[in-house]
Amino acid sequence: MKETITSHEDVLEMLDSLLREPTGFWNEFYSNREKGIPFFVNKPDENLVSYFEKDIINAGNVLELGCGPGRNAIYFAEKGCTVDAIDLSEESIQWATERARESEVTVNFIQDNIFDVHLEEETYDIVYDSGCFHHIAPHRRMNYIELIQKALKPGGYFAITCFVQDGDLGGSDISDWEVYRLRSLDGGLGFTEEKLRTLFNGFEEIEMRRMKVAKKDEEVFGVSALWAALFRKK
Repeated sequence: MKETITSHEDVLEMLDSLLREPTGFWNEFYSNREKGIPFFVNKPDENLVSYFEKDIINAGNVLELGCGPGRNAIYFAEKGCTVDAIDLSEESIQWATERARESEVTVNFIQDNIFDVHLEEETYDIVYDSGCFHHIAPHRRMNYIELIQKALKPGGYFAITCFVQDGDLGGSDISDWEVYRLRSLDGGLGFTEEKLRTLFNGFEEIEMRRMKVAKKDEEVFGVSALWAALFRKK
């Protein structure tokens, strides 16, 4: 009976098994902290910093999806936010915890699948995703959007950075159907402005642009191969 499909959830789990990188993959990815991965730097996203500088968002309850080594979660905490930060990888959570301790801030890091974590409804002022969404398979997108809608307070903000289609860091241009023909996300899916607007049309768009390129001596992270978009829950 283990592989018998009797519900919609069984279908999702079957598709997950075909496409999702296992936890071991992400633990290996984060195990070598010295390899030249651009976002391993301990700097917040330039767009996130700009939202605070422009007083678009302010201190509040934050949920970060796919927090990696914790650079944005730590910045939120430094700005006075209460932060829950989730990542699948035990290695990344360990690294993020060490960084938070060094920065003398408190972040509630959670090692789990974002779709398995129990979240109280309308708890968060901000949901932030820097680099998680382009690793979400198409069959999980509705769950992802439902998670955000459920987590956010009315009028709360959802901010995302994700691969530009055919960008310098990746951003595969394969169709959603092709994902299943290939049984692969091809390293991470790329998006156009039009596709992002279509997927998140249930939110009010505040800003959508390319990330600004940040120089090595700047205290923010920024590369042009990522979209930076900010939405508000209606």
